[in-house]
Amino acid sequence: MSNESKLLEIAKKIRALSQTGLVYSDNEYATERYQELLDLSHEITAIVTDNEISSIKDVFRIEDDYVTPKVDVRAVVFNEKDEILLVKERADGMWAIPGGWADVGYSPKEIAVKEVKEETGLNVEPVRLLAVLDKKCHNHPPHLHYAYKIFILCKLIDGSFTSAFDILDKGFFAQNELPPLSLERNTKEQIDLMFQYRYDANKEAVVD
Repeated sequence: MSNESKLLEIAKKIRALSQTGLVYSDNEYATERYQELLDLSHEITAIVTDNEISSIKDVFRIEDDYVTPKVDVRAVVFNEKDEILLVKERADGMWAIPGGWADVGYSPKEIAVKEVKEETGLNVEPVRLLAVLDKKCHNHPPHLHYAYKIFILCKLIDGSFTSAFDILDKGFFAQNELPPLSLERNTKEQIDLMFQYRYDANKEAVVD
């Protein structure tokens, strides 16, 4: 992990602790100190990411409860040729397993089905959990949010590709013919792990 990544992880921890302290503390002195810590976490993040502090503050809403990681759900879909479904993200022009941040009111399986439908037009059926990964434990670029990534195997039912606002393209790819990947969303090692489940139905789920 680079020094920048380490600093960003430290800033995330400070931010979480200070926001939780602001929620639960009933001591005015402690509240002032928690606010100072929160401001310091924003300052560190701004320096590491080369952004203005004001823009960093805008990203993070004021928490009114215990601070927890964000949850990213990814739907792993293979076709009959043992190719994996990927989408080309408008955000960076790179490719990723369909998915995104979990929405309130939906289960992880429902999120997986919904994301595939919205991003590709295909209909899938959730099969089983493959992995729950802590983003900091894997080779992702530095990111503002602390996140867990959930990978769910889905069975392709039917449907055809349709357009989506935030998706430039979509397709199925062989393991040795992957396009340039959106490393913020998935790494080559993670996709290789998904192929292991394709070839070994008895492989147990992985949890960091």
